[in-house]
Amino acid sequence: MVHARWLNESEQAMWRAFFDMRRHLERAITVQLAEHGLSHPDYTVLVVLSESPDGMRSRALGERISWDASRLSHQLRRMESRGLIERGPTRRDRRGTVVTITSRGRRAIEEAAPGHAEAVRDAFVDLLDPHEIEVFTAVSLRVSARAEGRGRSLERG
Repeated sequence: MVHARWLNESEQAMWRAFFDMRRHLERAITVQLAEHGLSHPDYTVLVVLSESPDGMRSRALGERISWDASRLSHQLRRMESRGLIERGPTRRDRRGTVVTITSRGRRAIEEAAPGHAEAVRDAFVDLLDPHEIEVFTAVSLRVSARAEGRGRSLERG
């Protein structure tokens, strides 16, 4: 039996505040992206592909955005049907699948990006001073590294 290390009052307040903040930020971003006909998952995929001129293997894309193969496959199918991305065999070995952004996908992200940046700035960045940004970045990286490590060990387990 595992002995629970319960959160104290301040830890519980911090966790709940973080969870609420994350939910509210997600909602604000979702609303902004919907104005451009994109979902948050669409935008996540398009950002990575827009930075990869030759496309990416599906597996590498999934790893980069921390999605399992099933979720990625469903998302890519939806995006492909809307003309935002294309999938095809790799040039080298023909065994893998390469995902590339289409001109329509590039236009969509270019139109959505300025409003997205403004929404992120308005809802989050502008509320922090430079020191808080440094601290938040350091904490986020540390927590992400720990969570990623635990997620990988659970996948292997």
